[in-house]
Amino acid sequence: MINTTLWQNNISMKNANTSQTIFATCPACGLLCDDIDISQQSTNTCAKSVAFFEQKTAETTPQIAGKPATLAQAVAKTAEIINKAKQPLFTGLSTDVAGFRAIFNLAQKTNGYLTHANAASSQRNLNVLQSTGWQTTTLTEVKNRADVIVCIGTDIVSHNPRFFERIVWHKDAMFVDSQAREVIYIGENCDVSAGISPKGRPPSLLACRAVDLPEITLVLRALVAGKKLKVTEVAGVKVSELQTVADKLKQAKYAVLTWVAKDLDFQHAELTIQNITEMIAILNQSPSNSGRAAGLSLGSSDGDTTANYANTWLSGLALNDEAVPHDAVVWVNSFNSNKHAPETNLPFIVLGNSNITFEAGAKIPDVFVPIATPGLDCSGALFRVDSSVVLPLKQVRETSLPTLAEVVNEIEKLI
Repeated sequence: MINTTLWQNNISMKNANTSQTIFATCPACGLLCDDIDISQQSTNTCAKSVAFFEQKTAETTPQIAGKPATLAQAVAKTAEIINKAKQPLFTGLSTDVAGFRAIFNLAQKTNGYLTHANAASSQRNLNVLQSTGWQTTTLTEVKNRADVIVCIGTDIVSHNPRFFERIVWHKDAMFVDSQAREVIYIGENCDVSAGISPKGRPPSLLACRAVDLPEITLVLRALVAGKKLKVTEVAGVKVSELQTVADKLKQAKYAVLTWVAKDLDFQHAELTIQNITEMIAILNQSPSNSGRAAGLSLGSSDGDTTANYANTWLSGLALNDEAVPHDAVVWVNSFNSNKHAPETNLPFIVLGNSNITFEAGAKIPDVFVPIATPGLDCSGALFRVDSSVVLPLKQVRETSLPTLAEVVNEIEKLI
C-alpha cells in the first residue's frame, strides 16, 4: 500500500474527512494499483501516481473557437461539424470502458475511423499476435510462480514504477520464494536498481543497443533450441553470456520474458517480440524442460489496453494505426493533459482533460469540451495491462465536469 496527497483546486474531496482513509485505483499506468491511500498528509514513491492524483481542475468552461460557450452550445457545434464530415477521425481515445463505448457508437453512426494515440506501439504486439500467436501470463501468476524473469529492451519501472514492488518482490508469493527470484536485463540504458532483491542480490545485465535486439534475441532463441553456434559474439554481447541466460530459462520452473512495445521503437522491432514469443514456445514444447515459460507485455498507458480490448469485443476487429483519409478530427483525451493532438488543418474537436493547453501557434480547436477524468472526477473501469481483469475506478473528488460518455451521448442525439 502507498499513500499520496490529493491537492484540490477549489474542489472538495468526495466524502472528505481527514480521519477517513480513502482507497483508490490509480490509472496512471497499466498496473492499475488498487491500494492507493489518498490522505491529506502523506507521501508516495510513485511519481506517476502523484502526478495523476495531484491534478487540478483547470478550465471547466467549454469553448468554441477559443471563446467561452455553454455545454449545450459546444455539443451542438460538435454535432454540426461531425454531421458535415464524410469520415471523421476519432483519435487519442484516452478514456475508460464507458467512454470508449460511447465514442465507438458515435463512430459507427458517423462512418468514423478509430485509432488510439499509442497505436504505433500497440501494433507491434498485434502484428506478432496475429501472425504467430503467443503464450502470455498474468501479473498474479508472475507474482506467485515466476522464478526467472528476463526484462528485454526495457527497465520496466519507467513505465510501471511499482512492478517490482507489487509483483516481483511481493513477500506473499504462493509457490516460490520471491526473494530468490533471478532477474535478468537485456537492453540499452536500463535502470536495474529495482531489480536488486530485498536481500541485496543484484540482477544480471547484458547491455546492448536497442536496435540490435532482433539479432540478439534471435541468437538467444537458437541457444534455447539447443543450436550450436560458431560465432563467439553478437552485436557486442558474448554468446557465452547468452548461453548462460538460455540455460537459466531452461532450468526455470516458471520463466517469464517481459517487454514494453513502446520501447522497441526501431525498424522491424516486431522481430524482437516474435523471437521472444517463439522462444517461449520452444521452452514449453521441449520434452527436456520440466518447467513452464510465458510472456508478459508491460507498459500500457492512456487507456490503450482498454481501447484495444473494448474495440475487439464490440466489433470483432483490432484497432490499428493505419492512416486513412478523413475530413475532421475528434481528439479524445481523458487522462493525460501533456499528450497533445496531432497537428491538423481540418475541423478540430477536443473532448479532453480540463488541464489540456494549446501551444502557441498551434491550431485552436473549433470546439473544446473539458471532461471528467475517470478515477479522479468520476468513476469508471479499465483493463489492466495483462488484460486479465477489469478494475473499477473510484471518484475521489467532487466536480461539475461531465463524463465523456455523457457528452458523447448528447452529441449522438443530434446526429
